[in-house]
Amino acid sequence: MQTPAVTKPLWQTYLLFLAPMVLSNFLQSMSGTVNSIYIGQMLGTQALAAVSGMFPIIFFFIALVIGLGAGAGVLIGQAWGAREPHMVKAIAGATLLLGVLIGLIAAVLGSVFARQALTGLGTPADVLDDAVAYAHVMMWILPSMLVFVLFTQLLRGVSDTLSPLLALIVSTSVGLALTPALIRGWFGLPQLGIQSAAYAGLAGNLAAMAWLAWRLIRKGHPLAPDREFFAALRLNGAILGKVLRIGLPTGVQMIVLSLSELVILALVNQHGSQATAAYGAVTQIVNYVQFPALSIAITASILGAQAIGAGRLERMAPILRTGLLINVCLTGGLIVLGYLLSHWLLGLFLTEDSTRAMAEHLLHIMLWSLLVFGFQAIIGGIMRASGTVLVPVIIAIICVVGVQLPAAYWLDGQYGLQGVWMAFPVAYLGMLVLQTLYYKLVWKHQKIERMV
Repeated sequence: MQTPAVTKPLWQTYLLFLAPMVLSNFLQSMSGTVNSIYIGQMLGTQALAAVSGMFPIIFFFIALVIGLGAGAGVLIGQAWGAREPHMVKAIAGATLLLGVLIGLIAAVLGSVFARQALTGLGTPADVLDDAVAYAHVMMWILPSMLVFVLFTQLLRGVSDTLSPLLALIVSTSVGLALTPALIRGWFGLPQLGIQSAAYAGLAGNLAAMAWLAWRLIRKGHPLAPDREFFAALRLNGAILGKVLRIGLPTGVQMIVLSLSELVILALVNQHGSQATAAYGAVTQIVNYVQFPALSIAITASILGAQAIGAGRLERMAPILRTGLLINVCLTGGLIVLGYLLSHWLLGLFLTEDSTRAMAEHLLHIMLWSLLVFGFQAIIGGIMRASGTVLVPVIIAIICVVGVQLPAAYWLDGQYGLQGVWMAFPVAYLGMLVLQTLYYKLVWKHQKIERMV
């Protein structure tokens, strides 16, 4: 694998990088979606409500790893742009080992305190026991999930988005084949009920990681798990300091977002299990739009980091413009499809007409605002490429904690359940305005230098 040629047209580089990542996010969303369909159709709305309660908790731990991956991805991108493969391995090794430790800690704490956490979230009593049983399994398979998520982020730092896509195909295929088999006990397998999707996901993850290791070794990939790579698996303080300088604020931002989702879920849970099921279904649809928007932002960040590493600072503004335009086309197109097909899509998860009608109304309230969310994420991604993360993260946190949550509480009191969803557009618009102001008035006037 070689560093992408700097003479390649930017739009082509952008799309070649972005396309496999968008497809990867589609597969991730599809896997969760189909599992939710399996659970909703084969086990009922009550089971779907129990599983939905775990979404924010899992996201809380994944947020830490996403933060690490964001920091390491910027450093790897700069090192790769500067043609320093030894530094790429050193950054990846230190980051991956720290991710493993986070996964193990999360598994222990999450499984021990699962019931207390779900009770604190106000999980409806009629689904609490099922939710706890599902949570215990999910927390113990979390380490493998976190390692897989982190490693795919590291691969993207060297412009390899194809390997994560192919690995996800393996993982998704195994998981989707096993889930209904474990629900029904086909082929002599045990009937695991609500826990079926979790065990199937574990099998898929392990199969994907084994296949990915084989592929990288066979291709002589710079991040192949060979002797040199394993030698780099150590907690290098100097490297991790730089990773955490970028990744920790990003991780904190993700954690604040996940905590805000916990608050939102607690508000939703007060309206009963029907509202909880609607929340889970709407979340599935929103993921199909939000993940591609985040992929565009990640692409902008990695391409920007590689440009900085290669000393091509003049490419930063075109990278930003291209990302914003792709957001209009891709995210905007998905939003239109979401509105046009909302009734049919939600019917895949929800069998009760009243619950589906509720979910459709909630989806229509906030879906358009994901275009705004994409704009602010891309602007933040460009600034992250240079290591500038603190102020953009503070802006995001202020908009979530100081705007979205108070608005959600107030609007819930004024308009009921639909008011909770009205708070999302308010927060996203605030983020876009403040991120744009900081980019134009401060960041553009700063000196940009390599961090590695």
